[in-house]
Parts: sequence; structure tokens; C-alpha cells
Amino acid sequence: MVKKLDKPIVITGAGRRIGLALAHHFLAQHHDVIVSYRTRYPAIDVLEEAGAVCIEADFCHDEGILAFADAVKARTTHIRALLHNASAWQDESPGVPPSEVLCAMLQIHVHAPYLLNFALEPLLRGQGHAACDIIHFTDYVVERGSDKHIAYAASKAALDNLTRSFARKLAPEVKVNAIAPSLILFNEHDDPQYRQKALNKSLMKIAPGEKEIIDLVDYLLTSRYVTGHSYPVNGGRPLR
Repeated sequence: MVKKLDKPIVITGAGRRIGLALAHHFLAQHHDVIVSYRTRYPAIDVLEEAGAVCIEADFCHDEGILAFADAVKARTTHIRALLHNASAWQDESPGVPPSEVLCAMLQIHVHAPYLLNFALEPLLRGQGHAACDIIHFTDYVVERGSDKHIAYAASKAALDNLTRSFARKLAPEVKVNAIAPSLILFNEHDDPQYRQKALNKSLMKIAPGEKEIIDLVDYLLTSRYVTGHSYPVNGGRPLR
């Protein structure tokens, strides 16, 4: 028999970086946590040892998205929060049909959160006023656009719009907000020249790390009033 969890926090794409940091943060606060992952990085083993329920899920097709929703339903009757962190970053490369790029970006950034929000709505409702949360992770490019990642930017803009629509639909029981980050942390292989060029794009001149996002998520989960908004975390980049 599958052990039932007590109002877990569900995080998609938690095998690396921000999603992984959020999972460990909530485990440290003694929350039950369910995460999705596509690639089984060693970090997934560590999460399971820490008590997280880790579910392999392929969001590249709708069946995989709905299968993940069913797996969540099998483990709990209510969830505290649904954090849509799963993402992919694909550009318009020569030799790759633009239609494929667009479909791939819409699938992960629009189909997945859209279908999961509907599928898991019954697990979010019925817990009281502003008792639960959905958070969409979008991107700085939502407002600026991108000439090299056009489909990616468009799909994140669609996710930004879903934030307001679901906020309208699910209020006042569920708050729905978005976080639009930029340059939170570097990849290990990023060279010093690239890092300095990236840092020069913001006013604050740092890559602050995952804690900046964790603190904002904690605030949004604590608030009883804030919904339907997107919160930029970009170091003042638009003012450069």
C-alpha cells in the first residue's frame, strides 16, 4: 500500500538547481514533498534518502503529464502547493524545424502547468481561504522577448498569462503567482568571461543563488492576500 502524505508540496523538475534547492528547503521544514524528474541525477537519490517522494515523469507528451498527476493523487488527498519549476531551454537552431521547437517549448511550459493545474485542482481546494498556492516559474524574457530563443520566450509569456487566469479561477481558496528570474546562479561549465559579461547586464552585479528564490516562495506561501502577480527577480536588469 502506498503511504498517504499530509498536504505535500509538489515541485516539478526538482532534479537540479532551483527545484532541487526548494525540495531540500521544504524537507528541512518537515513538509512532505513530491517531486518530478525526467533524468535520474544522483541528487534524486539524495532527495529520496531525505524523505521526498520522487516520481519519474516525461512532460514531453500529455500522457506523461497526466500520469504524474495520477501518481500524485495516489499518494495524497490534498496538497499544500504546486510549484511549476520544470523547464527546457531550446533555441531556434539551424536544421531544426521551427515548428518542432515551438511545440517542445509549449509542451513543457504551457501544456504541463495547464493540465496539472486542472488535474490537481480538487487536491488544492477545500482547505480554506488562501490556504494553498500555485507558483509558475517564468523568465525575465517574458517582457523583453528574445531573438535567439523566440519559442522559449513566447511559451514563458503564455505561462505568465496562465498565472492571472488561474488566479481568477481558483480564488479565494488558492493563490496563483509567478516568479520571473534572471541570472540566479551559473552553470559549472560557464567560463569567467561569460560570467562577467552576464553579471554586467544587471545593476546588482551578482548571481545571488537559490536562496533569493526560496525566500520569495516562502513569502508567497505565507501571504493570505497576494495573488495573480508576477515577481521579477533580476537584479535590476531592465534598468541597464
